[in-house]
Amino acid sequence: MTNETLKLMESRRSFRSYNDREVPEEALDAVLRAGTYAASGGGRQAAQIVAVRDKAVRETLRRLNAAVMGSDTDPYYGAPVIVLVLADSTSNTPVEDGSLVIGNMMLAAHSIGLASVWVHREKEIFEGAEGKELLKKWGLSEKLMGVGSIALGYTDEPLPEAAPRKDGYILKV
Repeated sequence: MTNETLKLMESRRSFRSYNDREVPEEALDAVLRAGTYAASGGGRQAAQIVAVRDKAVRETLRRLNAAVMGSDTDPYYGAPVIVLVLADSTSNTPVEDGSLVIGNMMLAAHSIGLASVWVHREKEIFEGAEGKELLKKWGLSEKLMGVGSIALGYTDEPLPEAAPRKDGYILKV
């Protein structure tokens, strides 16, 4: 059995190289909206999405994320948009809720021709003083924890084939 949604899921890939092409507002809004329709524990919608286009803020996030790794690389691969996903740390399922938001946004991005990749270390970023200052600057609660983010934009890389699925991935009992 197959349909367009299943084909989309099977063809989505992560990209680690972005060009400078700006993401149109309408495309960004579509991706962000898809995130708001993710399932959430108890229907609480505990996640918070922050779309970062500002170059200076992206550079701050790049620096903070790289510092967690102990490097000076660009963990967001030069993407013109970083979409942070935070969640209420006092909810029952903050990581699960935020992860579903990220998954929805990555599928939505692929469906409209945008590239994305899941990036980690936002938990550490927003536990630190500079991360807390960003939350304060944005008018967000310090109770928010970083779940992850996506680098979002356009790539010049071709869509790679999927790696073979591992043996024993599925067990029916």
